[in-house]
Amino acid sequence: MKVKYKIDENTVREKLHEVMDPEIPKISVVDLGVITGINIDDENNVSITMTPTFAGCPAIEYMKNDIVEKLSTLEVRDVKVDVNYDVQWNSNMITDKGREMLKESGFALPGKHNGLVQIELLQNVECPFCGSKNTDLRSTFGPTQCRAIHYCNNCLQSFEQFKPV
Repeated sequence: MKVKYKIDENTVREKLHEVMDPEIPKISVVDLGVITGINIDDENNVSITMTPTFAGCPAIEYMKNDIVEKLSTLEVRDVKVDVNYDVQWNSNMITDKGREMLKESGFALPGKHNGLVQIELLQNVECPFCGSKNTDLRSTFGPTQCRAIHYCNNCLQSFEQFKPV
């Protein structure tokens, strides 16, 4: 099949910015850093590789379906989404825009690390509401595997931190 228009990676990536994490709807899968590969063949078949933040993430199927739906609005022949762990996701893969969206959503940001995550990255956390570092880690287990629960002793708010991994 001869295609009229050869789609490019930038067009696909722009469309992927419309696929939002269902648990944090302000952040796209691109800004979350879970898109680890985009391949487009000569017939406009698109193959997306994604690595979830955690194995067993309950949002994976939803994101896969949303990717197919959004990319199908482009002039593509077929869209395939593969989930794999060849590239292990880590919180440093979140883009600067993604970090802004996390903060706007009321999350404490994961600390940047060099591959070795120390407990201090979970304990010394800035409150996303008032900016205080007078906070306590209440639970390393939040509502999902990628979040921890904290409490601010200044503004008396509890909040979630997107875990550094």
